[in-house]
Amino acid sequence: MIATVAAGDAQADRVVPPTGFTARLTLFAAGTMAFLTVFALALSLASGRLAQRWGDELAQSSTLRISAPAEQLDAQTAAALRLLETTPGIASARALSDKEQRALLEPWFGPDLPVDSLPIPQLIEIRETDDGYDSAGLRLRLQAEVPGAVLDDHTRWRKPLERAAGRLRLLGWVAIALIGATTGAMITLAANAALAANAQVISVLRLIGAQDSYIARAFVRRFTLRALAGAAIGTVMGMGAILLLPAAQDEGGFLTGLGFTGAGWALPLMIPPLAAVVAYAATGAAARRTLSELA
Repeated sequence: MIATVAAGDAQADRVVPPTGFTARLTLFAAGTMAFLTVFALALSLASGRLAQRWGDELAQSSTLRISAPAEQLDAQTAAALRLLETTPGIASARALSDKEQRALLEPWFGPDLPVDSLPIPQLIEIRETDDGYDSAGLRLRLQAEVPGAVLDDHTRWRKPLERAAGRLRLLGWVAIALIGATTGAMITLAANAALAANAQVISVLRLIGAQDSYIARAFVRRFTLRALAGAAIGTVMGMGAILLLPAAQDEGGFLTGLGFTGAGWALPLMIPPLAAVVAYAATGAAARRTLSELA
């Protein structure tokens, strides 16, 4: 493929018009699809980072909620902390302060929530070791020693979130595949139109001894270079648009982290060569089919 595209033939290139509807269609289609591919790739990579972050943050943390009468709350909290300190697999455990619990409730109830006067359960943050702990055994111990305690190991939250992020990542790759297929279809239409428009020129070339492979090679080279140029422009524009998006922020959540990080910025650079490969295959198939029909 590289040799066919790189080795130019001035005589053969005259077979394919350098401008016109098909040239503009190929450039526009390749550029637009490359632009969309950059965003689909960014979505897929951001979804992967999101799934990993959710898994890392929730996998090794748990929450203990203590609901008890006000006169028993401090005693049960102290008993729960002592129990957690002696539980294998737990790295640390600490009771959240009133200020921290107020911050957790602030998005729903506002900043002036009177925590001291409301029967709000006491929350204990648990950090696990790499090996984790036996949640079933811990629940039994808590039931016996701290009857007002409820353990949440975040499993019911983590699994659906990781599954949703994984499906979103898969959706991004499916979108990239569909964009590639659409690019191939549009380039095929443009190549068919160019071949049909030059039917008389092709007939003359055949009369003077030109082989179909020679004619097809001219069309393949021209359309591959057009797709490469259009995709390069679309990729640059897409990367520029990604740069203009807000950086990742805790307040903004997932939508502010849509972009590339580190070596990920090199991945969009693969889009123009891949678009050229699609154009090469699509134009070659279209040329062979149309030339056989014109025979």
